[in-house]
Amino acid sequence: MDIKRIFCIGRNYAAHIEELGNAPDSDCVVFMKPPSCVVPVGQPIRLPRGVGAVHHEAELVVALNGGGSDIAIEQALKHVGAFTLGLDLTLRDLQNQLKDAGKPWELCKAFDDAAPLGHWVAYRGEDLQALEFKCHVNGALRQHGQTRDMLYSVARQIQILSRTWALAAGDVIYTGTPKGVGPLQAGDSITLESDAIGRFEWSCG
Repeated sequence: MDIKRIFCIGRNYAAHIEELGNAPDSDCVVFMKPPSCVVPVGQPIRLPRGVGAVHHEAELVVALNGGGSDIAIEQALKHVGAFTLGLDLTLRDLQNQLKDAGKPWELCKAFDDAAPLGHWVAYRGEDLQALEFKCHVNGALRQHGQTRDMLYSVARQIQILSRTWALAAGDVIYTGTPKGVGPLQAGDSITLESDAIGRFEWSCG
């Protein structure tokens, strides 16, 4: 799939908001990553050095096959073409510094290899708010997500994004992470899995 843009939704699970000590917001957080951040399954993830903790954030990811502007929530899922699992890697120490200074997040979110991405599964009307997924690091369970716990459904996310951007085929949305985020180290193996989607593994270098 030729990825056009990567949109990311932050603060979409209440337990994750709480674990990072953030106050609940009235709106979700939106940021972007360039397509060059993608790491295919099986390709090593090159972790940045000397910039503090690199945290994993496991997420449901959807790809659009169409779109437009000001999409009604009732029509939003008609524009989903595929879905998978992915990682929104975050330089956590740097993110905290940027947040405290009121600065944008690109430096902590959009670095090289910051978006490992699983294999796509064609969307055929599955209930995207009834999916379960897990993240293991070196065989230990770190995250266990249920998409029903999202504060903003996938359809709502598409509606929100389409108010600012004319969405199109090739746009990808990272839909937010549940609690359990944590650090990765060189030599770690990280696995994402879901009965409905598949199992994907990366090594960290």
